[in-house]
Amino acid sequence: MRRTELKRAAGRVTGLTGYNAMMNREDLLAFAHRDWAALGRSKREFWVERFRREGSAPARHASWLLLEHARRLDASVLTEAQHADDLAHHVVLRGRLDRAARALAGR
Repeated sequence: MRRTELKRAAGRVTGLTGYNAMMNREDLLAFAHRDWAALGRSKREFWVERFRREGSAPARHASWLLLEHARRLDASVLTEAQHADDLAHHVVLRGRLDRAARALAGR
């Protein structure tokens, strides 16, 4: 059964529509009470390892994909040159934040 058909069937049973038709209290509570700290550590470990293996290329690629998506939604979004300038500023800021974090960690 396709997802849309499943939503319609759930809506007929529960009287709810859209995403609400697919939600139940137990699932929402399980989601809310999951180990968010462990999830955060896992995500950081994943990206640290990926950065070690591949450098910054995946992050730059994701940045360009997000820009293209934003442009499809709104043509007034940054031009290529504006995006490159914005990215350069983010790289400088990230370097400063990293240096500050190292300095604070050494205290």
